[in-house]
Amino acid sequence: MKTYRLNRLFNSRSGRCFDVAIDHGFFNQPGFLTGIENIRRAVQTVVEAGPDAIQLTVGQARHLQSIPGRQKPSLVLRTDTANVYDRVLPTHPLSAMIAEPALQAVRLDAACVCVNLFQIPGACEATNQCIANIGRLKIECDQLAMPMMVEPLVFRPNSEAGGYMVDGDLQKIVHLVRQAVELGADVIKADPTDDPSLYHKVVEAAGDVPVLVRGGGRASDDEILTRTEALMAQGVAGIVYGRNVVQHPNPPGMVAALMAIVHEGRTAAEAKSHLSKQP
Repeated sequence: MKTYRLNRLFNSRSGRCFDVAIDHGFFNQPGFLTGIENIRRAVQTVVEAGPDAIQLTVGQARHLQSIPGRQKPSLVLRTDTANVYDRVLPTHPLSAMIAEPALQAVRLDAACVCVNLFQIPGACEATNQCIANIGRLKIECDQLAMPMMVEPLVFRPNSEAGGYMVDGDLQKIVHLVRQAVELGADVIKADPTDDPSLYHKVVEAAGDVPVLVRGGGRASDDEILTRTEALMAQGVAGIVYGRNVVQHPNPPGMVAALMAIVHEGRTAAEAKSHLSKQP
């Protein structure tokens, strides 16, 4: 059953999840490799910091799964790549899925797979592909008892944002999250709203499907910790942060700070003390 794998994804003490995303190289986008140029070293650093899960691609999952021992983070397998993150949208936006993703996830001993659901102004073709991807993946995941994490992403117009930029509009996020649930998501990975105090409406729209919140682009320590504290108070089931961990000068310290907020209910001010500890 999918529950067995979800039990590996969510922390047994808090029932929440902190997933560190290190799958950015999948998207062939300048700047996305910052902090993960040496993927083996990046994975090792994060593993030693001890989050609940690490999100990797089919080509890089081996760096996590080859590490011996029972205590390493669970694998979340990224199943799709896309070409929509540049400053100018391509003539033919796409979201392409790897072959037999759920089967590959089983072979790699993943606890979950992750797939995008884009809403991009001027790129309805990519949205259509995402919906088709999710429909096919849902069947495979049900057959192999593999949980499916859907990542609803609402983009701002490129002409307004100058490239890939998240739209934090509450209504847009709520509607896209609800569509992801209706398509069969077992877990949601969604962007934060501009006003974190309204995020309970996103959680409500997801119903009994747990919501993990994306970290997005690099932010200051105070901003990311304060935002995380506010979001946890809104009833989210955890977080999925990438660049705010791997691009931080002290990744283990940032993981420890975020784990304190997510699993121990610490305040941002209390958690910040972890950043002063050297790895």
